[in-house]
Amino acid sequence: MQDPREEVIQAWYMDDSDEDQRLPHHKDPKEFVSLDQLSELGVLSWRLDADNYETDEELRKIREDRGYSYMDFCEVCPEKLPNYEEKIKNFFEEHLHTDEEIRYCVAGSGYFDVRDRNEKWIRIWVKKGGMIVLPAGCYHRFTLDTDNYIKAMRLFVGDPVWTPFNRPHDHLPARKGYVQNFLQKEAGDSPIDAAA
Repeated sequence: MQDPREEVIQAWYMDDSDEDQRLPHHKDPKEFVSLDQLSELGVLSWRLDADNYETDEELRKIREDRGYSYMDFCEVCPEKLPNYEEKIKNFFEEHLHTDEEIRYCVAGSGYFDVRDRNEKWIRIWVKKGGMIVLPAGCYHRFTLDTDNYIKAMRLFVGDPVWTPFNRPHDHLPARKGYVQNFLQKEAGDSPIDAAA
């Protein structure tokens, strides 16, 4: 039986093409990544009712359990986002945050790219109803897909801090914690050195 989250969140390894960043960038043959594999990298995911987010009990419970007290919306498209070209370029720079990045797609879709333990890019396609949490210290980037539109709820613990730290920022405590908690896992008998 298919995980219902897979209808709104899909992930795969990316090719090395320099074509338009908004394209899917599947490898040939396609190489999908499971949501369980993403969770091993600290990426959490839910499927929620985007048509009723104001009254969704599951969303309320997630916010309460995880302490997400702040909430706003961000629409990313040429018509709605001031300085669109500059912002989309900045979003696609590989960066990390010192806090979780929580995004709940209530309309449209977009790509969040993260790296696996071997530094290979994984593209995460989040569509309407998908919510993901990227852990603090996780290098990532964002771009729209070819539909050029996403409306996302942004959640945060306390007052929001949106400061991106472009790679490399391996000295930050958030990065060191991420490496220790998610990247230095046993692979066979030897730990993987993610800082190498």
